[in-house]
Amino acid sequence: MLKTKPFQTEPVVIAAVAEYFKVLSEVSRLQILICLKSGPMNVMEIADATGLGQANLSKHLKVLTQAGVLSRQPKGTSAFYEITDPMIFELCEIACNRISDRILQQAESLKAMRSNTAVF
Repeated sequence: MLKTKPFQTEPVVIAAVAEYFKVLSEVSRLQILICLKSGPMNVMEIADATGLGQANLSKHLKVLTQAGVLSRQPKGTSAFYEITDPMIFELCEIACNRISDRILQQAESLKAMRSNTAVF
């Protein structure tokens, strides 16, 4: 279970939280995070795992690194990227579970509405 601090309401904190979620709001960036869950990878490994092109991948890696979500470690001719805070996976899991539950509830409601209208 997550240990939480009291929610901060200072404008600077709220703006930083909004920026953090903006970074996570891109599908390609979430694909990158999922692929890095197993451990550090270089750009070619990430490209192979995600199917993203080199230019697109580089752009997203830069955004994630600048936001502090990833760290970049040069090794020889490659650079390896890794998650800086594994708690991000807990955050994503909570969001995925809530959204999945909501989609299932909507599907059940739609199914019930269809069965009710079929009687008429």
